[in-house]
This record gives sequence, structure tokens and C-alpha cells, in this order.
Amino acid sequence: MSDHPPARTWHSAVPTDLGELTVVRDADGLRGIYFPHHWYRPDPAAFGPRRDDGFDATTQQLTEYLAGERRQFTLRLNPHGNSFQMTVWGLIAQIPYGDTTTYGELATQIGGGFTAQQVGAAVGRNPLSIVVPCHRVVGRNGKLTGYAGGMARKRHLLDLERDHISRSDGIPFQGVLIAAHG
Repeated sequence: MSDHPPARTWHSAVPTDLGELTVVRDADGLRGIYFPHHWYRPDPAAFGPRRDDGFDATTQQLTEYLAGERRQFTLRLNPHGNSFQMTVWGLIAQIPYGDTTTYGELATQIGGGFTAQQVGAAVGRNPLSIVVPCHRVVGRNGKLTGYAGGMARKRHLLDLERDHISRSDGIPFQGVLIAAHG
């Protein structure tokens, strides 16, 4: 346990075609992006007060991504999770735009006997939807499985990426999880 008090958070709202996203940050970076009716949404009291300052880059990059104009986020991130979750989220951040992987493939990458179900639980707790692209993780044989923002949003995001990559030069980006403490 740390001797330091928890970082003070604040939040804002970003209107999108997917619904109003609640974005949460602290002085070290972006801590969360939550859909309306998001699974595992923290208690809103943990979001801190509503303040719109500090979210310009987040709003701009989310808007560009959802318009098909951005493939990589360059935001300073500060997700909070246990070491296994952080490992899983780091791997998710590396899934190329327009591509998918499975829970089982991520479990194999991690090694150590972790199961697809354990990976799925960590994926479901990803606090940075869209930016850490958990929508790119699918079930065996490409089957769409649960998504904290709902299956319609998952399908929308995957279709958005596939549509825009087919119109581009075909060079996928590598997503990068920029650790706030690194």
C-alpha cells in the first residue's frame, strides 16, 4: 500500500455517436472512458467533480478516431489495475487497428497458465475503452463476445476500423499504452 494519498480525479463528458462518454483523469493522465450503462462502471463519486479542463486532447482524438481520421492515440494514460490487468491491457494496446485477437491468444502470449476466462475478466475491467481497444478482442473463431459498452458498440467500432483500413494504404498502426508512471 502506498503512503501517498490517491490522486484527485475530475471528469467531463464527450458527446459521440456512441453516446455520451464519461472521461476521467487525474494530474498524471487519463484514468477512464466509460459508456452510458458501462459494465463495471465505478461509482460516479470516484470520478471527482465535473471540470472540462484537461480533456481537449482526449476529446479531439476520440472525435478523430470515430470519424475514421485517427488510428493511434497519443494520450497520457494512467489506468489503475492489478499487475495481471495491466499486462492484459498492455497487450490489448498493441492490437493493430482493424485487426482482432482472441482471449485465448492473449492468454497464450502471457503464458504462466492463465486461461482465456481470466484474460476475459481483465479485458472486461479495462477502464480505457476505445483508447485501449478491448473491442478488438473476440471469442474463438472470431465470435463477438461481451463488451463493456454493449455488443452494438463493439460491432460499430470493429466495422469502423475495417471500413477505414480498407480505404487506406493498408499499413496498420501499433497501438501504444503510454504509461503515466514510466
